[in-house]
Amino acid sequence: MDSKFAPKWIALLFLGLLLLHVDRAAAKDYYELLQVPKGASEAQLKRAYRKLALQYHPDKVTGTEDEKKVASQRFADINHAYEVLSDPEKRKIYDQYGEEGLKQAQQQGGGHGHGGNDLFNFFFGGFGGGQQEEEVRKGHTIYVDLYVTLRDLYVGKELQVVRDKAVIKETSGTRKCNCKTKIMTRQLGPGMFQQFQTQECGTCPAIKLEREQEPITVHVEPGMVNGHQITFFEEGEPLVDGEPGDLVFVVKQAPDARFERRGHDLMHNYTISLVDALTGFTHTIDHLDGHKVTLSATGVTKPGDYHHIKGEGMPVHNQEPKRGDMWVQYTVAFPAKLTEEQKATVRKLFG
Repeated sequence: MDSKFAPKWIALLFLGLLLLHVDRAAAKDYYELLQVPKGASEAQLKRAYRKLALQYHPDKVTGTEDEKKVASQRFADINHAYEVLSDPEKRKIYDQYGEEGLKQAQQQGGGHGHGGNDLFNFFFGGFGGGQQEEEVRKGHTIYVDLYVTLRDLYVGKELQVVRDKAVIKETSGTRKCNCKTKIMTRQLGPGMFQQFQTQECGTCPAIKLEREQEPITVHVEPGMVNGHQITFFEEGEPLVDGEPGDLVFVVKQAPDARFERRGHDLMHNYTISLVDALTGFTHTIDHLDGHKVTLSATGVTKPGDYHHIKGEGMPVHNQEPKRGDMWVQYTVAFPAKLTEEQKATVRKLFG
């Protein structure tokens, strides 16, 4: 290469790599899609894929057409993520340069992946046949109540949680187990409690369980509902002769002082004065994320009347920008008492 072009070539290469890292921030995280840690082994990837592929396969999902479309897209994403992470070369490129870097490498190399149904049939042989997946013994699944606000479920939130988990350590000695299991409870943070098992192995000199703390980022996504389960695959309690269980955060919505959630809709009670009820009004209220919602009426508003506002409800999970509606019910504040002069005026007006 001509030396005078070298600096320009290096600068372009550096810019390209920088753009790859920027693009990666907006791309889907393949590890999150498969619910596995970044250091996941091949066996972990396979088990995670089997579980999620069965859950989101279009032939297994029932519900509305929109829900089926979401499941179909999720199924395609899961297949693509597994195809990349199960290939050591593709995984190395993805870890370094992200999804965009992988696309460029594939374009240059002309490689093609397997289709989603090909992968699924490879593992399951279709729904009509094929070998049954071997049942594997697993440790306890840990369930943790995750208390969030209605605002968290409206805009989304990331929570940092320190996971206290048992880790199997091998020691010297002869294995001869006679273990006793205890279930204990520990507080992870405000309003979050975790149950975990401990083993007392007085005759297991070759096996020892130690507790380690590990930070975990829990993503509360817009539109999640009360009771939604956020699963971290194989982050539960270990099993000496098997696989670790899962860690499941169960979303628990705290009551909101202003709004009540009913499905995808929001209910709000708003109090107006008697004058507003008789003559009309224009007011605004603050939504969960702070934006203003206008309430107005030109005629008479009776106590208990509703105002229906389309598109101002909760986000529909995984179906952005689709949203529910808001229903505002009016309460009329009557005066505690009237003077004789006021009574006479009312009789004159309405008598």
